[in-house]
Amino acid sequence: MRLRLRDLYTVNPLHNNHATGFSFALLRCSSMISSSLKMEEATTVQSGRIRVLKEVTKPSKQKMGPVVYWMFRDQRSRDNWALIHAVDQANKANVPVVVAFNLFDQFKGAKARHLGFMLRGLQQLQRNLDETFGIPFFLFQGEAIETIPHFLKECGASLLVTDFSPLREVRGWKEEICKRVNDSVTVHEVDAHNVIPVWIASQKLEYSAKTIRGKIHKLLPEYLVDFPKLPSPNRQWATTNEVVDWENLITDVLRKGVEVPELEWCEPGENAALEVLLGSKDGFLSNRLKNYSTDRNNPLKPKGLSGLSPYLHFGQISAQRCALEARSIRKLHPQSVDAFLEELIVRRELADNFCFYQPHYDSLQGAWEWARKTLMDHAPDKREHIYTKEQLETAKTADPLWNASQLEMVHYGKMHGFMRMYWAKKILEWTHGPEEALSIAIYLNDKYEIDGRDPNGYVGCMWSICGVHDQGWKERPVFGKIRYMNYAGCKRKFDVDGYIAYIKRLVGETKKRKAEGLVNVSPKEPRISKIGS
Repeated sequence: MRLRLRDLYTVNPLHNNHATGFSFALLRCSSMISSSLKMEEATTVQSGRIRVLKEVTKPSKQKMGPVVYWMFRDQRSRDNWALIHAVDQANKANVPVVVAFNLFDQFKGAKARHLGFMLRGLQQLQRNLDETFGIPFFLFQGEAIETIPHFLKECGASLLVTDFSPLREVRGWKEEICKRVNDSVTVHEVDAHNVIPVWIASQKLEYSAKTIRGKIHKLLPEYLVDFPKLPSPNRQWATTNEVVDWENLITDVLRKGVEVPELEWCEPGENAALEVLLGSKDGFLSNRLKNYSTDRNNPLKPKGLSGLSPYLHFGQISAQRCALEARSIRKLHPQSVDAFLEELIVRRELADNFCFYQPHYDSLQGAWEWARKTLMDHAPDKREHIYTKEQLETAKTADPLWNASQLEMVHYGKMHGFMRMYWAKKILEWTHGPEEALSIAIYLNDKYEIDGRDPNGYVGCMWSICGVHDQGWKERPVFGKIRYMNYAGCKRKFDVDGYIAYIKRLVGETKKRKAEGLVNVSPKEPRISKIGS
C-alpha cells in the first residue's frame, strides 16, 4: 500500500462550531508508513473494508467462474475499492471480471433530474471501462433480486462483489439475492463510499458528531491512504459486450420523469467531478477553498460551497480522493481544509452510521426518546399557519425567505445547506404534527434535490425536525425542546433580501431558458446589497 509524503501533513485543531480537530488524527500517519509499505500488492483493499455476506457452502466441481461486480452506489472506475477488489480477486483466480448495473424504475421517486445525471455518467463509465481496462459493462432493467441472480447463473460466476449502502431497500435486495444465488457463489460487500468503513468506524448507533469524531480520527491513519493503480484484468470476457442503447434509454427516463427536469449546470461523470474538485478554471480546491470556512454558511455565497455533493451522491467521485487532495494543500488554508474534512468525513459518515444502525432513519420512531416526547407533547399546539403539501411544494406561504429556498430547490436542484435547516424547521411549524412534517420534508427533498434519496438528506431532515445528533434547547410552543430557527435569526446572519432577490433572478433565468428549450443556468455569484450583522 503506497502512501504519498504529501498525505502526511499534520494540521492544527480548529475550534469552531463544528469542532473539526483533524490534527491529532493525522499526526499518527507517519507511524503507519512502515507497516503500510510492507503490505503486499494483493491486500491493498483492507480486510476491514470488506464484509462477507455469503460463504460458499457447496464448492462447484467445475472450474472457477468469473467475478461480477454489481455496482450501484459507487459509479466510477477511479478510486473505487469495490472495483479494485473485484479485479484483484478475478486476477488471483485467473478468471474474467464484469461490471453489472441494475436500473430501477424511478427508484425512491427519482425523476429526469436524477436519472438523466446518473445515466449520462454511466455512459461515460462504460466507455472508460471498455477502452481503458477491457472490462465489460452490463446494464439491466427490472428488479435486482431477479436480474442479478439470473446473470450470475447465466455466466457461471463464482464471486459477486457489491457496493455498500445503509438504505433499507438496498440491504433487503442483498439479503434476497444471497438467498437466491446458488451455494457455489460467494458474496462480498465493499464500503467504497466512506473513508472509514461504516462497520469499522463504529459498532453502534452514535449519538452525535462528538461521539463518533474521535473514533474516526483514530482510524484515519489506517484508512485515509492513497489508492493503488487499478490493474487490467488478466483474462478478458469471452462473450460479446452487451450494447446499451443509451440514447433511447435516456430519452425514455427523461420522458417518464419530465415533472422534474434535468439540470445542465452540473455536468455528469467522473471527469466533470474531478474538474469541480481540482479544475484550474473554477475547481474547488484550486480556486474556491480559501474562504470555505467563512463563506459556506452564507446563502449569498453559493461559490463558497464545494459543489461536490451531486458527484459524491452518485459515487462519481470518491470522498477519499477529495480528502487526500484537500489534505495535501492543508498548509495553504488550514481552517478551510479542516472545515471541509469535517463535513466530508465526520458528518457524512455520521449520516451513514445513523441509517445503518437505526432502521427507522426516516420516521419519528428513529428520534431519541426526549425528542419524540417533546414533539408529541407539543403536537396539539396552535400553529400560526397550516399549509398543505401542495402549498409547500409550490412555495405558496407567507414567508418570502422560505419560498425562495423552496424555489431554489425546485428550479436549481440544490438548496443552500444553511437554508435546508431553516426550510425543514418551518415545515414542522406549519404542519399538523412532526410525522406529517417529516414526511413532507423527505418527499420534497428526494423529489427535487439532485443529491436526494441519500443518508445525508434523511439525517438532515431528522436533525432539523426530530433533533437527531442535536441536544434539547429552551422549550417553546410547537418545537418543544427542538432547536428553533426563525426569520429574524436569519436576518442577523446574512442579507435575507439579497438572497430572495438572487433566487428570483435565478428562477427567472431558469424559466426563460426552459422556455427556449435550453435549461442551462450557470450559478452566478449574487449581487450583495447589504450583509446583515
